[in-house]
Amino acid sequence: MHISDGVLPMGVSVASYIVAGAGVAVSLRYLRQEDLPKIAVVTSAFFVASLISVPMGPTSVHLLLPGIVGILLGPAAFLSIAVGLILQCFLFQFGGITALGVNALMMGVPALICAGLFRLLQNGNKRRAVWSGALVGGLGTAVAAVFLALFLATGGENFFAVAYAALIAHIPVVIIETLVSAAMVDFLFRVKPDLLPIPRSKKAQSTPENSEANPARGSAPPP
Repeated sequence: MHISDGVLPMGVSVASYIVAGAGVAVSLRYLRQEDLPKIAVVTSAFFVASLISVPMGPTSVHLLLPGIVGILLGPAAFLSIAVGLILQCFLFQFGGITALGVNALMMGVPALICAGLFRLLQNGNKRRAVWSGALVGGLGTAVAAVFLALFLATGGENFFAVAYAALIAHIPVVIIETLVSAAMVDFLFRVKPDLLPIPRSKKAQSTPENSEANPARGSAPPP
């Protein structure tokens, strides 16, 4: 899923850096200090999961987790993915320096889509939250794969076949991410629902009745 240096035209790389920088700026604007531990944990999970790649012909596939990252972090998801990609680039040479902006957009934008869609679909019900998590988990990976194919296609006709192969290779990943996201939402809903952006159920407040208490049975009526 990571695009390396020298694959894309320089104009695409520069433009993607500008757009990705704007995405990081927006994430920073919504950043809250109390969310920093959660962002660190989610970024670490994304960092580790996306390092484990499986070769598939001319490309390779790995878990992306845009659904989970988007669900848990909301607008901060783009910042989380950007930081994870920067660390992967400089520590393990995953992707390239000139392609950092493209890779950030390719995985960060689907995470933002997943964040908004999950909040829109679920209403606090567990079953609906799990189904919403499954949907955004698979959809986020599918959108990232489409972005990958489109970016590769900008490299010229030599990359058309690679773009098509990359799109097909991510079909099993979409299925896996659907199941992983559903399982994760189900688990968090049961053990730590505060981590999910679900509406808090309003407890029914009992209001005292204005009617006076009935006289005890057998007592004489008042004169």
